[in-house]
Amino acid sequence: MKDSTPRIIQFCHGYQPPFLECARQYAVLFRDTPYKVTTVYLTGKPSDEAVRGSASDEVIFLNYHSKQVRGLKLAAIRRFRQIVADRNVKLCIAHRSKPAYVALLATRLPVICVQHTFNTYKRRLRQWVARLFKRRLCILGVSHAVRDDIRKSLPGWPTEQIETLYNRIDPEAAAKGLLEKDTARRALSLPEDAWIIGNVGRLHPDKDQATLLHGFAQALPQIPKGSLLVIIGTGPREQVLKKLAHELGIAESVRFPGKVPDARRYFKAFDVFALTSDHEPFGMVLLEAMMAGIPIICSNCGGGPEVVGDTGRLFPLGNADALAQEMIAQSREPSDHAKLKLHMRERVESLFTDEIARRCFFALPMTQKILGSCLHSGTDAN
Repeated sequence: MKDSTPRIIQFCHGYQPPFLECARQYAVLFRDTPYKVTTVYLTGKPSDEAVRGSASDEVIFLNYHSKQVRGLKLAAIRRFRQIVADRNVKLCIAHRSKPAYVALLATRLPVICVQHTFNTYKRRLRQWVARLFKRRLCILGVSHAVRDDIRKSLPGWPTEQIETLYNRIDPEAAAKGLLEKDTARRALSLPEDAWIIGNVGRLHPDKDQATLLHGFAQALPQIPKGSLLVIIGTGPREQVLKKLAHELGIAESVRFPGKVPDARRYFKAFDVFALTSDHEPFGMVLLEAMMAGIPIICSNCGGGPEVVGDTGRLFPLGNADALAQEMIAQSREPSDHAKLKLHMRERVESLFTDEIARRCFFALPMTQKILGSCLHSGTDAN
């Protein structure tokens, strides 16, 4: 017998970081509404941690490997169609293109596709698929920068079908989990008295830690003696970056702690947080740094400037000279940490919380059109 409870189905490619947090963010949009949320993961084995982290009324694991869902996968389409057929689903929220593609082919549901990266619709096949399902496909970018990139790739689309919904953070939980400076430094084996610039992220070309190393090398003679650069994370560029640090003669002043679970808890170990990413779509690490109340230096492209606003310093993307000057200026400028922390907290709470996102989401024309129509429709969208 079909469940009559009105449901939102959230379809995710997987639950590896940061997408488990993304799933939570969209599930809690419907807290205290008539809707129950079913979250479906296309890839990944059943996981109690993923169930807890999804904040959903129901979690389903299709248990595919990434290689199994390349191209058109009829088995996944059939399974998703059956999941929807057994429930009173009003809307599908799909993260990334593959889940959106499967949902559109498997059902007649309206689909809101959340896009977390740039250049998604530069491919002609994806443009064709988007046009094919234009009547029931809406798209959310995680920043205005991503939204504008999508609009440019899909000219002629109504602007209300391609909108922005920022990523967000739970300020209370983020603040509660932070370790104090001395505790964080001991945990990371860092000296208590050093001036430290921190960076957290995958060691990947998109994060452009090479510019970070070049900028630090230039700044090092003019910042406090014994200063360190700490780059937390792993990825394909790890050995390249370590080699570059040796070539620049700064290897003794750079630390690579590797992967640090729940790294945001350690942000108070840093005196400055630097993000040098090449067109960061949003930058959750910036929100985490803001909750830690530490000064931020950020590249001036992508979604980063939208997150930081006037609470941090910006430098031109890839410009190591300008980055070095910002590091030097920050090291010499006395910081009113209490004032900065308050300013950052106010910005986070005004733009990047679950409650703000909920208000924005239900005010979007796409949401009002879809859910308003579904609430008054006697037809079955499955």
